[in-house]
Amino acid sequence: MKKVFLTAVLAMVFSCAKNENSGNKDVIASEPEPTPKVVTDPIAEGKSLVEGADCLGCHKLDEKMIGPSYKEVAKKYENTPENVEMLAEKIIKGSSGVWGDVPMPAHNGFSKENAKFMAQYILSSK
Repeated sequence: MKKVFLTAVLAMVFSCAKNENSGNKDVIASEPEPTPKVVTDPIAEGKSLVEGADCLGCHKLDEKMIGPSYKEVAKKYENTPENVEMLAEKIIKGSSGVWGDVPMPAHNGFSKENAKFMAQYILSSK
């Protein structure tokens, strides 16, 4: 009798586990992967990101504040992929000593892609 009962219980467990989600419309599906944003104008995207961040508290387009103006940065660094990469790193990790004694704080919340858009905007400010 114990063998019959044990066999019946095991059969129910395996059949229930196998069909756990089949036909059950109440199961919460995982959220779909977000569709990557298509950026057609990286300069405009960079400007929008700069304006939406805290950058303008220390930088202006054409005059020095706490940090250099964007035009000063664009004058110092040629607009090359290497400089975009380097400035994106500085935006994310922070920087000090290049433009004076006041360090630029790190912005760890920015993605590398967004930091590059920001750097492209800054370097286009000539």
